Amino acid sequence: MTTTPAPDTTVDLTPSPKPAMRKVTQPQWRRQIRYVYLRFLRLQGTPEQLARGLASGVFSGCFPLFGFQIILGIAVATVLRGNRIMAAAATWVSNPFTYVPIFAFNYQVGLWLVGGSATEAFQDLDSLKGWMDMGTEVSALLMLGSTVVGLVAGVLSYFGGLPLIRRVRSRQFTRQQRQLDQL
Repeated sequence: MTTTPAPDTTVDLTPSPKPAMRKVTQPQWRRQIRYVYLRFLRLQGTPEQLARGLASGVFSGCFPLFGFQIILGIAVATVLRGNRIMAAAATWVSNPFTYVPIFAFNYQVGLWLVGGSATEAFQDLDSLKGWMDMGTEVSALLMLGSTVVGLVAGVLSYFGGLPLIRRVRSRQFTRQQRQLDQL
């Protein structure tokens, strides 16, 4: 008679080493962009309020008032009953990369509205009075052009942003409904 050895009944309680898992992370800039995107999705207010905030920010972003554009945007959004956070963010339509083209365009619009030519403003630069007059004239034309361009850009951003905001909100609502239905 042959006997087979009994199976080993001892249980090894030491944890088995887990395979090393590599944590896959997104680059920091992608995470920040996603964070900002999600924050905008969660902004409170109706689409109309958000669009009015967007228009207010774009309007005030057209002015060469460095440092005061956000304050102006929030003030305009408050008067128009728009979203103030959206207004503050939309002022960044003018940023260090776009200052020169926007303000050069605004100056040209102001010059066109008045009916002058660019060479007239830079004629008498031999005296201090000539420099002062040029600064006043250029500033006035820039502010006039900024106002007109800001009004046009604000209206366009309202009517362009409103359907976009509604579409994003609709998708967000549909996605939430699907998640609730799955529960």
